[in-house]
Amino acid sequence: MERVPVFVAAAGSRWETEAIELLSRPGSGVVLLKRCVDLHDLMATAATGLGRCALVSGSLAGLDGDAVAHLRREGLGVVLVDDLSRGVRGGHEDAARLRRLDASGVLDADGLAVVAEAVRAAADQVDQQPEVPPVTDKTGENVPRAPETGCIAAVWGPAGAPGRTTVAVGVAAELARRGHDTLLVDADPYAGAVAQHLGVLDEVSGLLAAARAANSGSLDAARLASYARHVGDRLRVLTGLPRADRWTEVRPHAFEELMVLASSGVDRVVLDTGFSLERTAGDPFEQSVPGRNTMTVSALEHADEVLVVGAADPVGLARLARALVELHDLLPQARPRVVVNRTRASLGWGEREVRGMVEGFVSPAEVHFLPDDRAAADRALMAGRSLVESGDSPLRTALAGVVDAMLGASGASVRRRRAGRAR
Repeated sequence: MERVPVFVAAAGSRWETEAIELLSRPGSGVVLLKRCVDLHDLMATAATGLGRCALVSGSLAGLDGDAVAHLRREGLGVVLVDDLSRGVRGGHEDAARLRRLDASGVLDADGLAVVAEAVRAAADQVDQQPEVPPVTDKTGENVPRAPETGCIAAVWGPAGAPGRTTVAVGVAAELARRGHDTLLVDADPYAGAVAQHLGVLDEVSGLLAAARAANSGSLDAARLASYARHVGDRLRVLTGLPRADRWTEVRPHAFEELMVLASSGVDRVVLDTGFSLERTAGDPFEQSVPGRNTMTVSALEHADEVLVVGAADPVGLARLARALVELHDLLPQARPRVVVNRTRASLGWGEREVRGMVEGFVSPAEVHFLPDDRAAADRALMAGRSLVESGDSPLRTALAGVVDAMLGASGASVRRRRAGRAR
C-alpha cells in the first residue's frame, strides 16, 4: 500500500505528540514528511509538491479560508484539528467556524484515534477532485452544506461607463418589485457606485465586512443579512469598496463563499461587477493575495445569468465586440444576455444592425435594447432612488422587459449551469 505523505502544522498544540505517534505506527498508511513551525512554513513546504495532505491546528496563527484554499490548490488535502473549543466558552462557535473553512475534514483534538484514516481520506478526496469538499463533525458524520437556491445574475461590460450599475440597480429593483427577495452586491473592484445610485451612506462597506467574516469562517446567513442595507421591502444592498485600493482585502475564497451563502438565502442575487477580465500573475510566495480582477472573473464563473452591457454609439459597440470575445475566451459555453444601452435614432442604425453585429461574435440568449432616457436616469440618480421608485419611463419599461426574459429562463437551464460550475 502506497503511504500518504503528510505535513503537520500543530502550532505547539498538546495533541501534536499523540498525532505524530499515531501517524508513525506501522500500517498507518501515512508517512510524516515535515513538522512545520507556522503557516508561512506550511505554505512554502506545500509549494514543493511533495505532500498529499496537511494536518493543521485550528489555532494556527493566520489560518483562514483563503489559506485552506491555497493549500488545496497546491494539491493537498487539509484536515483541521479542533483544539479551539475544549473547555472554552463559545467553543461551539469556534468549531462551527472551522467547519466553514472548506477543509477536507475536521477532527476533534480528543478524537485522534482516526487521524490516519482522516489523512488518507483527505488525500483520496484530492485525487478524486470532488466538486464540494465535505466536512465532518466530532462524531465523524458529514455536515451538509446549504443548497444553492438563489439565481445569481452578473452584470458586466467593457470599460467606458456603458451603464452597468444603472442596469444592475434597475434589474435588482424590478426583481424585488415582483416579489423576489433580492440581494444586490457591489462587486466592482475599480469604481463601485451602487451606494451612490441608491442614496446609501455606507460608512462601513458591506462587501468588506462580509468578506472578512467569510475568510475567518464566521459568516452565516444572519451575519450576512446584518451587513446588507435594506433599501426596500425585498431589496437589500451589500455596498462596495470605499476606496479602489482596498480590493486586496476581498480574498478569492471569501468572495466565493459569500456568493454561495447569498444564493442560498435569497431568491435572486445581482452582482454589479468591474470591466476587466485580465488575469494578473501574483507573487508566487503570496498566492493567497487576489488579482485585482478576481472578483469580476469569479462573479462571471459562478453566475447563472450574465448580462453584458454595452453602449450603442460607435465607440461603445467596438468595446462591446471586444468584450464579447473576451467573455467567450473565459466562458466558451456561456450564452449571455446582451444589453445595448442608450440607443437613439440619431446614431443612424437600428436594432437589426446591432443585433447582427452582436451575433457575429457570440450566440446570445437574447439582445435587449435600452433607450437613451437621460431624464429618467438623472431623476433617479439625483433622488438616490431606483428607476422602479422613480415612476414610469421608457427606460424602466425596457428594463422590465429584460427582467421578463430573465424570469422566463428555464429552471432546468439554471440547474445545468450550476452542475457545471467549478468551485
